[in-house]
Amino acid sequence: MAMTTPSADAETTLFEGRPAAIPGIGALLLAIVTLGLAALYFLIRSQGVLYKVTTKRVLVERGILSKRLEQVDVYRIKDFVVERPFGQRIMGTGNILLLTMDPTTQEVKLKDLKTDVVGLYERLRAAAESERVRRGVRILDNE
Repeated sequence: MAMTTPSADAETTLFEGRPAAIPGIGALLLAIVTLGLAALYFLIRSQGVLYKVTTKRVLVERGILSKRLEQVDVYRIKDFVVERPFGQRIMGTGNILLLTMDPTTQEVKLKDLKTDVVGLYERLRAAAESERVRRGVRILDNE
């Protein structure tokens, strides 16, 4: 019986999940003041978004009844921005903004991630660099 080992080209999931229903202190206070009605709204809104970040691509699926799927290959990401406002840091959430070379999707915002966003950024940055090297892609600054 032959054993197969994963190749270097294998796609590995770095993060998969939905945004936090209550991403920051402001949303928490609003939920308390409205006696939970805002929390219900935030929960439904968060269920309408699914993020999947792998070593090869970033997928964002939006919608509850109608769905829209956006995909960006990680080798097309040219810049990363990690946002962790005070209210989100307290709640353990954060955002990652991806600036890409993709003509149809020049900006992808992964909002309200309930994970270590700095760690995810580091893993995604390393995966993007690895994919660029593997494909022989270089990013040139024209400025």
